[in-house]
Amino acid sequence: MDNMDNQRPTAESGRPQEDSKEWKLIEKMLTGLQSEQKRSRRWGIFFKSLTFVYLFALLWLIRLPGEDAQLSRPDSYAAVIEVNGVIAADEEASADRIVSSLRDAFDDESAVGVILRINSPGGSPVQSGYVYDEIKRLKEIRPDFPVYAVIMDLGASGAYYIAAAADEIYADKASLVGSIGVVGSGFGFTGIMEKLGVERRQYTAGAHKGFLDPFQPENPDEKAFWEGVLKVTHNQFIDQVKKGRGDRLKLDTPDLFSGLVWSGEQALDIGLIDGLASSSQVAREKLGTDELVSFTHQPKPWEDLISRLGASFGRGIATFMSEQTISLR
Repeated sequence: MDNMDNQRPTAESGRPQEDSKEWKLIEKMLTGLQSEQKRSRRWGIFFKSLTFVYLFALLWLIRLPGEDAQLSRPDSYAAVIEVNGVIAADEEASADRIVSSLRDAFDDESAVGVILRINSPGGSPVQSGYVYDEIKRLKEIRPDFPVYAVIMDLGASGAYYIAAAADEIYADKASLVGSIGVVGSGFGFTGIMEKLGVERRQYTAGAHKGFLDPFQPENPDEKAFWEGVLKVTHNQFIDQVKKGRGDRLKLDTPDLFSGLVWSGEQALDIGLIDGLASSSQVAREKLGTDELVSFTHQPKPWEDLISRLGASFGRGIATFMSEQTISLR
């Protein structure tokens, strides 16, 4: 009994020592986990801060162009507005961008006039008509503020439509000018479908809802109707050109409104343009200044960022946030 009693404390006294070792091990593990979490948190904060600084610097680099230029602008200058590429709602040469640029130029007290620098094959008659009408409206508000159009390589169709609203039009002798016409084009796949044994199934409400379907045989009545639409649009185009150019047009010129394109030298002879000159010459000789300042509307930084990254998904988001067609050719 005495021996058992003597051994029992020894065994019991040994258990706290084992428990102490286990707790120390657990405590050490917990301390290590806490340290690792703190380290991970610090690195997380670091990388988040680094990302923020990177994005901030990127936005600074692609901030709206012209901010620095505005600080160092001369006392007087010609306001230059670029009309580049296809004229369409989702393109660089959209009516919204051009009209915004025009309004800025007309509101600028240091600008002595506008030069529309055009290099475009044309595009939407609607977009071109918006710009034409806005130029005429702004001219009524500020009649002493001249607007000149200078055609570079190409000023055709809808681009010429816009140019016709200017007080005068200039081009290079080798520029391509005119193309006063309208086109509505598509394809017909019925022959291929027959050879492949493919059957087209289309369900519509409305006798002509499937109008101009490329997978259906051409309907003579619908074809005549569509040609009538094109003719009406063409006549609207011709009327606006006549209003803009007035008696400077040589209306007896064969095929003047047929959609043909003319060289700058030929365009001068038939009254489509007023002279052969560059933007610098027009600024110097017509506006009395050697200074040219761009008023071309630029996309906002985030739009430009999306464009530079070339992310199609980003473009879709940008569009969200912010087929037969007729083209002037």
